[in-house]
Amino acid sequence: MEGNGIFRLMAVAILLTLVGCAQFLGVDTTTPRMTKEELRPLLGNPDVIILDVRLESEWESSESKIRGAVRENLDKDIQTWANKYPREKTLVFYCS
Repeated sequence: MEGNGIFRLMAVAILLTLVGCAQFLGVDTTTPRMTKEELRPLLGNPDVIILDVRLESEWESSESKIRGAVRENLDKDIQTWANKYPREKTLVFYCS
C-alpha cells in the first residue's frame, strides 16, 4: 500500500534528526539525533539528503544555512514533497 510506504519513509527519515528538531517535528524525543559534528562528515555524501525544515520566516532571516540542504515547508502536506526523495537515501531533518 502506498500509504504504508510513506509512513515507512518518514520513520526512517526521522531516525536522523539534529538536536532540537525532534519536538518541533512532533516525534518522540527518544528518536536518535545527531550533533553538527556527527553530521559534518556526511556533508556531500550522495546517499544523504539534508532537509531544512525551519519555519519560512526563520529560514529567510537566517545567515546560517547548510550548504546543499534542501528547503522543505512542513506547513505543506508531507505527501506533497516526501515522494521526491528516494527511499534508499538517508534523510536528515534540521530546524535550528
